Amino acid sequence: MADAPRARKLAKRISQIVASALEHEVKDPRLARVTITDAKVTADLHEATVYYTVLGDKLDSEPDHAGVTAALERATGVLRTKVGQGTGVRFTPTLTFVADTVPDDARRIDDLLARARAADAEVAARASGAVYAGEPDPYRAPREDDEDDD
Repeated sequence: MADAPRARKLAKRISQIVASALEHEVKDPRLARVTITDAKVTADLHEATVYYTVLGDKLDSEPDHAGVTAALERATGVLRTKVGQGTGVRFTPTLTFVADTVPDDARRIDDLLARARAADAEVAARASGAVYAGEPDPYRAPREDDEDDD
């Protein structure tokens, strides 16, 4: 079994190699806007999962996820060869590409936080003019005993 620091180091090197190969050596135009975000390697160093994000041509356009997935599947052999040459490990790990969901999750969390802020502002606006339903101090005052009883 390999130790965890070695697996993390190999994962970082794999992400660098794959990103460089996508930028300089793979000539598929569908992979022009792909960014490698992370890589994870199993403890036995036999399988690597590479996470990626895809940008659209313009800020408001939706990226072509299906085309990028097909292009990455087609380029997996070339990329695995590059990883084997660049890492020098005995067994070159198999590469699995997974679309990174962190940007979508971050966008969803931002939307939820905006809704929570709006709800808090509405509650604060309602509470600003609120008055007590009963007396301002609903607790009974303690009875004061006369000291004359002594």
